[in-house]
Amino acid sequence: MIRIFDTHRVRKVKELEGIWSFTVMNDNDEEMLDKVYRLPVPGCWEQHPDLTSYRGRGVYRKTIKTTVNKNLRFVFKGVSHTADVYFDGVPIGHHYNAYTAFTSIVKGAEPKEHELMIVVDNSFSEASSLHLHNDYYTYGGLIRPVGLEEVEDLFIERIEFTPVLENNSWHADIRVIVGNLSELEQEFMLNGELAGQMLTLGTSRVGPCAELAVTGRFDFPDVMVWDNEQPNLYELEFHLSGQNGLVFDDLIERVGFRSVTTLNGKIQVNGKDIVLKGFNRHEDHALAGASLPLSLMVQDLDLMADMGCNSVRTSHYPNDERFLDLCDERGLFVWEENHARGLNLDQMRNPNFVQQCEDVNREMVEQHVNHPSIIIWAILNECASWSEEGKVHYKRQLEQIRTMDSSRPLTFASHHREKEICFDLADIVSFNLYPGWYGPEDPGELCDQARAWADSSGGLGKPMIMSEFGADGFYGYRSPSQVKGTEERQAQIIDSNLEAYRNRNFVSGMYIWQFCDCRVTEEKVGPLWRVQTLNNKGVVDGYRRPKLAYAVVKKHFTADE
Repeated sequence: MIRIFDTHRVRKVKELEGIWSFTVMNDNDEEMLDKVYRLPVPGCWEQHPDLTSYRGRGVYRKTIKTTVNKNLRFVFKGVSHTADVYFDGVPIGHHYNAYTAFTSIVKGAEPKEHELMIVVDNSFSEASSLHLHNDYYTYGGLIRPVGLEEVEDLFIERIEFTPVLENNSWHADIRVIVGNLSELEQEFMLNGELAGQMLTLGTSRVGPCAELAVTGRFDFPDVMVWDNEQPNLYELEFHLSGQNGLVFDDLIERVGFRSVTTLNGKIQVNGKDIVLKGFNRHEDHALAGASLPLSLMVQDLDLMADMGCNSVRTSHYPNDERFLDLCDERGLFVWEENHARGLNLDQMRNPNFVQQCEDVNREMVEQHVNHPSIIIWAILNECASWSEEGKVHYKRQLEQIRTMDSSRPLTFASHHREKEICFDLADIVSFNLYPGWYGPEDPGELCDQARAWADSSGGLGKPMIMSEFGADGFYGYRSPSQVKGTEERQAQIIDSNLEAYRNRNFVSGMYIWQFCDCRVTEEKVGPLWRVQTLNNKGVVDGYRRPKLAYAVVKKHFTADE
């Protein structure tokens, strides 16, 4: 399942979920053909007993049978972390980053059997500035769905929808991007529908082998708003037709009408002050790695809802779009951020850093802009925002995202305390602090200090979020001593943090670190080395078994219901 709703009624789409062949490549980039695995797609290769810790390159193969001469558009929702795509041995695509989608196109594929081959690499090297040894695991494989579409020379690439509230009336800025695969200029018509209203974007012409964005603003005086209590969604559908009026392509998105503002030191959705109560969540499961099926995504959301959460932070990368679809349906507020976590200045000087971040930011916003659940964009978690050199990167990336989408506030999570110098660039100030775990500080006193630090370094008058706090708790390790690592100590630390933040009017959000235990890398023994190669700060373990802290969170998050 690529999305949880139908995105086409005209375009032919086939999901390539199933069993693919897989071979490992050696250090000389030669395939080890003596053992051919049969692996599920989507899936992580670490789930196979021979490959539990394999880091390197591997080759996925799938036979594709076509019956007509057509342009084929392959949609990869997530390959971890670098992909080179071949069709009948011919390269058709390259992509870096596990957590954003990409497409590869074959023009005029003949009706016969073809071989689709993807060389996947999850290794760490200087070529990768974002996927590196970290406090979460970089799995390998086709970790998200793969689809095959048949498209004409003209097709709808994507739709971008921005709701606008002016004079207490709703409008929408709509942008439809049309691609032309042919060597000739093409004329086309775009017509759509949203909330029972017909949308006409008229006739346009697109140049050979080019894209064209067609835009319009439309009024919607009678729509119902999207919020966490009534997450009203609408299907936005556009049809592409030629001069004869015959429709030959379409695209459907789901959208919602809501506004997000940051006034008077608070966060508002549709003009109403909100306080975000939720978790940092890694896409990781003891049974599925980073490739969670829909059923496990639903289970995660059910558990969070049971605890009274109204928000989730996608730490530290764009999430599977099916999970975002579910958040749209459930009215769960989402903080989504780009993929860059804990990088020091030397790492940010990697010659690939600027371009790879720019690509991730662009793909994140273009691909996820239509999700009403996303109310915050964020960048560069715990990177070098204390330095003038680092500030150049923060400014560049925040300006890039703001240019693409000015309808959502921007933030980044900092752990630099009084040394932070980039809060003037953001709309919301956010702190990662761990009182009670990494030090004996009082959560309330430290929170007050954080507010003062923000006010004196460019964050005066801006909303403040406690974006990370928590403690280790090994599932099943209980002791009256309540020493570090016990479920009791974890519960006590989270209890004291939540008590402090809930009673401070200037705190607009709190995200516990973290929802579930997750696997971490162990190749580089040092500060990131963890017992069991797990980050055990989850309120549930990797199998989603609740720890004692689960009840503590539920007590606080449901107190005002």
